[in-house]
Amino acid sequence: MLITGTFIDEISHDIPHQNWGRKEWEADFRYMKMMGIDTVVVIRCGYRKWITYPSPYLIAQGCFSPSEDLIQMYLELAESFGMNLYIGTYDSGHYWDTGDLTREMEMNAKVIDELWERYGHMKAFKGWYISMEISRRTKGAINAFHTLGSQCKKVSGGLPTMISPWIDGKKAVLAASAQLQKEDAISLKDHESEWDEIFRGIQGAVDIVAFQDGHVDIEDLEGYLRINKTLADKYGMQSWTNSESFDRDMPIKFLPIKFEKMRLKLEAAETAGCTKAITFEFSHFMSPQSAYIQAHHLYNRYQEYKSAWLKKGYR
Repeated sequence: MLITGTFIDEISHDIPHQNWGRKEWEADFRYMKMMGIDTVVVIRCGYRKWITYPSPYLIAQGCFSPSEDLIQMYLELAESFGMNLYIGTYDSGHYWDTGDLTREMEMNAKVIDELWERYGHMKAFKGWYISMEISRRTKGAINAFHTLGSQCKKVSGGLPTMISPWIDGKKAVLAASAQLQKEDAISLKDHESEWDEIFRGIQGAVDIVAFQDGHVDIEDLEGYLRINKTLADKYGMQSWTNSESFDRDMPIKFLPIKFEKMRLKLEAAETAGCTKAITFEFSHFMSPQSAYIQAHHLYNRYQEYKSAWLKKGYR
């Protein structure tokens, strides 16, 4: 299985900003294209007070006005390189602080309309990413995903919507924590039961589910991905994999992943029947111009893997 999509994490809170301008971003899109990427997903259009586009609504709520309209730039670059772009919704941070999704729904009701009004005419705008991340039966999550997904589809004439939850495995610990693992990991049985309920509740409002693949041990991953694919098929959704290109096993959070780990995760996703692999995320952890030199080497190792794979006649 080859990676054909990536998130863009321009508004980040736990990985360093690279201070790129249009020149660097254009070079990165070129590297993405060379790797075979056809889909880019802006993981969020804003986080707390930092935003990617000059939103009158969000600025009125106290957000800082950005120096450049990044959404406009990403859409222009995506069109130039023949890629599809999914725009992520806004993350106020309130849910992370309180566990309450109410504010995310209220604010995104305005943001979704604003995004479509500003960018709906652009050719590369091909879908939506609902940026709330959950792992289990988070209170109010089904209603929030269904409400926002339905609104995205309604305003845009049915463009696809995507979510990227995580599996509540042993590595599902807070980024700010010194821990690498926890004791109370979810079982396959409970994962299937809980996500059957969630899939049922978001059916019709969410089209693509791309589970993050880094929260369980590699030898256990295929079992969870098989469940995800079975449930996606049951409820008429696409099952992608979000193959994390950073390492959750290191005490330094976060560094580019060892290539062999990525290879094994991609092989598990293929065996489980996932239909597309995207990564979080190319620019920091795989790009030849990343601030991390290990990312340059990961790009080279991946390109070698891809070349060998294609020589065998696979696509």
